[in-house]
Amino acid sequence: MSHKAGFVNIIGYPNVGKSTLMNALVGEKLSIITSKAQTTRHRILGIVNGDDFQIVYSDTPGIVRDPAYKMHEKMNNYIETALIDADVILLLTEPGLRFSDEKILQGVISSTVPVLVLINKIDLSSQEIVEEQIQYWREKIPKSEVMPVSALQHFNIEKVFDSILERLPESPAYYPKDELTDRSERFFVSEMIREKIFQNYKKEVPYSVEVAVELFQETEKLIKIFAIIFVERESQKAIVLGHNGSAIKKTGTMAREAIEEFFGKKVYLQLTVKVNKDWRNNDKTLERFGYDH
Repeated sequence: MSHKAGFVNIIGYPNVGKSTLMNALVGEKLSIITSKAQTTRHRILGIVNGDDFQIVYSDTPGIVRDPAYKMHEKMNNYIETALIDADVILLLTEPGLRFSDEKILQGVISSTVPVLVLINKIDLSSQEIVEEQIQYWREKIPKSEVMPVSALQHFNIEKVFDSILERLPESPAYYPKDELTDRSERFFVSEMIREKIFQNYKKEVPYSVEVAVELFQETEKLIKIFAIIFVERESQKAIVLGHNGSAIKKTGTMAREAIEEFFGKKVYLQLTVKVNKDWRNNDKTLERFGYDH
């Protein structure tokens, strides 16, 4: 029996539902999902195995149109890399959205690998607009297969899976068959904490935050975690802490519950907040936070 394996890279603008699609395809919550844009900052792999196939999904950060920080440039670099090493490209969009980033678009059009254009969130749009969008993308990328989906409602997800499987090259598996992702437990803990920060704080604060897990210690019954929330200014630190620590306590409780659900085990979580001025423009700090992964 032949074996298929390959990298399926998801590309799109922020807020089109890339993380929701990734999680639906993998069947696990690997990527941050919030209502705010640019929540995915790293390239995250999710691995799906069968007896005769291995699909390595890659959720890239949303395309940053006008990079304001070195962090944004590194996020866009993930997307360019994803165009190069893909075996199948999933270009995710939504009804009414036009693709204005010509560099990325030309990279998709000129790619020699199969392209699936997925029009997400069709449950929130009229059939007429969806049909217009299908026609637009068929003309824009003639070699692509265009498919309406709803990642949130799992509409057409099985069809997407079948289309991917058809297009995968014959290859041995790239990762051990029992692996779900290339990321560490510490990474997912930091992402879950960051997700709760996005849910609990407004304006610039969530975008100025990075989380570093200093200790991840697991026993049979308990996981002990110490994590640092880094911000760029003292004023942001005060907001993250809240009056008498009320805000950080709420975030910690929500994060702990999410981590417990993810690992299926009791968790002791301790959070501290530190200022690291302009970390988004500091190459060494960005490397420490894994932006060269």
